[in-house]
Amino acid sequence: MDLNTVKALHIIFVVSWFAGLFYIVRLFIYHVEAQAKEETEKRILSTQFKMMESRLWWIITTPAMILTLVFGIWMLILAPGYLQAGWMHIKLAFVAVLLIYHFVCQKIMIDMKNGSYKWKSGGLRLWNELATLCLVAIVFLAVVKNQLDWIKGTIGFFAVAIGLMVLIKLYKRTRKNK
Repeated sequence: MDLNTVKALHIIFVVSWFAGLFYIVRLFIYHVEAQAKEETEKRILSTQFKMMESRLWWIITTPAMILTLVFGIWMLILAPGYLQAGWMHIKLAFVAVLLIYHFVCQKIMIDMKNGSYKWKSGGLRLWNELATLCLVAIVFLAVVKNQLDWIKGTIGFFAVAIGLMVLIKLYKRTRKNK
């Protein structure tokens, strides 16, 4: 396969991986909130969420993560010059953070499956934004490469982070007032 085909497949699986990561945490939030329901409703919802989480994780999210890595490594084999670029080192650092995020999500899912609910819904909402920050950083690094100086990039990254936190606070306040 040529570089452009491998790159296209890499992007397709990145999108699928992120879709799974974003949705799994939403399911975690609903799953945690279901624990406050009346016993019968809680049992029914928990059973449903466990099934949905498991299917999403093992059929979509994890295979997409694996294929993202396969095509990413393949791309680096076809274009080893990428590894000489500073932007790629930073991108790979964010990918490492994303892999840690992936496996923490897997741990959360397994804990919930076993009846252990260590996270509150508010904490999970904040946790979900870490994947968003990684997505923003990775996409900008891959697209603008060395055209963006590190000062503007750092300011932009933290501006997005602060913006997300403000939006979460506003959402929380709006939700509380309902």
